[in-house]
Amino acid sequence: MRVISANLNGIRSAHGKGFYRWLARQRADFVCLQETKAQPDQLSNAILNPKNWYTNFESAEKKGYSGVALFSRLQPDRVIRGLGDRELDLEGRYLQIDIGNLSVASVYFPSGSSSDLRQETKFRFMDIFDQKLRDANKQGRNYIFCGDWNIAHKEIDLRNWKGNKKNSGFLPKERAWLDRVFGKLDYIDAFRAVEKREGQYTWWSNRGNAYANNVGWRIDYQVVSRTLEDKITKAKVYKMKRFSDHAPLIVDYDCEVLSFL
Repeated sequence: MRVISANLNGIRSAHGKGFYRWLARQRADFVCLQETKAQPDQLSNAILNPKNWYTNFESAEKKGYSGVALFSRLQPDRVIRGLGDRELDLEGRYLQIDIGNLSVASVYFPSGSSSDLRQETKFRFMDIFDQKLRDANKQGRNYIFCGDWNIAHKEIDLRNWKGNKKNSGFLPKERAWLDRVFGKLDYIDAFRAVEKREGQYTWWSNRGNAYANNVGWRIDYQVVSRTLEDKITKAKVYKMKRFSDHAPLIVDYDCEVLSFL
């Protein structure tokens, strides 16, 4: 089973750069997209309904902003939109599908870098999502939470960690919360379960020569239930072609979707 997560920084832009052509060759079972920056009525049929996929979109009320999507090979049993908070749900930040005993979600955490107010919004989102993670633990289901979490967990996860200790995305409170997710809440960082090397990033600033010099951040994740830990076989960041300021995160699991039915 292959799961891909990608922040596209505009699905129309990524489509124009060949993302869908690339995706058709990836043999993926689920694709979780973030920052689609479009509402369905703004999208062509080729973007909305690519061949051989069941697609769901959760757009922001504000045009050209945020938004998530989720593609699956099998038709979902159920689709869950939002986290139950009206203000944040209007930003199109959470979409989940259930197939049998498997739940896959595309999540896009707010960025707090633009202002103190948005950082407080990010902290509030983290509190709400914390409850989501706790509730998920009680359900006895297999969860894969994919997306742009806008937090680098440890020093290995960003190049310039010394200069970012007081910046959004690497604040002590944010990092401590991820410690909780991967500690007390017992979830697994699928990428780090199998990939321990340094220099593995998923986002690079457009300023300077960040991408060329690999001055990046690892802020895109697949966070999975403990029950899936021994199923993770391979994880990689795809960098051969750029579709966005983020790179797709690909994780392979030693199981088939049918095994969850």
